[in-house]
Amino acid sequence: MIQNDLELKGTQERIAFFAKIVAEMRVRVPAENYAAMASGYLAEIEKMHAEVMEYLRCHSSEFAPAKAA
Repeated sequence: MIQNDLELKGTQERIAFFAKIVAEMRVRVPAENYAAMASGYLAEIEKMHAEVMEYLRCHSSEFAPAKAA
């Protein structure tokens, strides 16, 4: 879970990095191998994007990280 704006920035940069990798795979990897090779990156992008959205839904004055179970 993202705790602060610095972690937000890092996560956004990581999303961009992974998206660039997947975009390059779309061109360079044979179609029959693409889904298997890209799926892990895409799943991680989706997970990180969800974390970004959760963080951004709260105003900075309201943000209190959820407690780990």
